[in-house]
Amino acid sequence: MFTDLDGTLLDHHSYDYSAAIPALNLLKSLDIPVVLASSKTAAELAPLRAELGLVACPAIVENGAGVLQPHESADTIQSEDYAYIRATLDQSPVELRQYFNGFGDISDVEVAQITGLPLANARLARQRCFSEPGLWTGTNQQRETFLAHLADHDISARQGGRFLTLSRGKTKADHLASICNRYGNPKVIALGDAPNDLEMLLAADIPVLIRNPDAAPLSGLTAPQNARLMRSTLTGPAGWNEMIQKIVPTLTHSQEGD
Repeated sequence: MFTDLDGTLLDHHSYDYSAAIPALNLLKSLDIPVVLASSKTAAELAPLRAELGLVACPAIVENGAGVLQPHESADTIQSEDYAYIRATLDQSPVELRQYFNGFGDISDVEVAQITGLPLANARLARQRCFSEPGLWTGTNQQRETFLAHLADHDISARQGGRFLTLSRGKTKADHLASICNRYGNPKVIALGDAPNDLEMLLAADIPVLIRNPDAAPLSGLTAPQNARLMRSTLTGPAGWNEMIQKIVPTLTHSQEGD
């Protein structure tokens, strides 16, 4: 199974996951791999992956822009993507660039203030390899012009629950098939809460939308796609626990009956 973190497995404000522990224990007891798929950097995600006991599973980092392999250390990852994105931003028209405030434009303290992260975690969040999150303060029309300019330089954007994140175009869904292949292509559950999770959700057999009043609403869904989405009634890790406890027993019972 694949899961987003902020607003999904982790509380959107406190980043706590304690409400999801019963479901995590259930998955562990059934040897169901849990692939973390997050906007977090490898430096942020590696210690959390270890804390959750998931180091044997790969993890998708920076909104799908890269992958942290099983047992891999974050400091071994190398990529030129981040430097390219920052250089492109620096060369963008000032009348557009001024409205995008990325992590590379602000300090660890400012990231901590915006996100509510402890300062040490904010420092890890700025250790980027593949993508650049930021806050957009311009109009929607200016935003579209800005994104069109970046697209001319092979940079795309994904809107998450809080940040507009720039990358070289890869998404969480791009890694789903190859990771599933490692496990013999089982039935896939995917959980998320925001527009940047949508492609991953729709690529899964069982897509689950975790309720998050702080996230941007989903748009562009067809009626069949909307009908496929299972939706939690609770938010964050409580909603995550709710849906895993609801779905997993039905899958195991189905397998027993085959």
